Amino acid sequence: MKVLLSIKPEYAELILSGKKKFEFRKGIFKRPVKTVVIYATLPVGKIIGEFDIDEVIFRDTETLWQETKKHAGISKVFFDSYFNNRNKGFAIKVKNPKRYENPMTFKDFLPNSIPPQSYRYI
Repeated sequence: MKVLLSIKPEYAELILSGKKKFEFRKGIFKRPVKTVVIYATLPVGKIIGEFDIDEVIFRDTETLWQETKKHAGISKVFFDSYFNNRNKGFAIKVKNPKRYENPMTFKDFLPNSIPPQSYRYI
């Protein structure tokens, strides 16, 4: 199964370039997911690539940071701000990132829909 994730453009680019190997989330999918399709949020506003999920790590936030910080692609300050007083969090480990040759607008990809706040099964 695939899932569409809304990701800020700067982080989407880091994922596709191979520099960011973890995508952090407060909540995670309820169904088994193999592939993440990346929707780069505005101002890009396009479906720009995808990656396979190597694994999903669930830990207390301090352990999560220690295990992922080398390839987090974000600062500790941003990490702490994102998880803001949460005890636990998820890190999706990126495998085989692939940039689409022809990025699609969201309307072309899923007509009559709006981009997901977090994720959407596709």
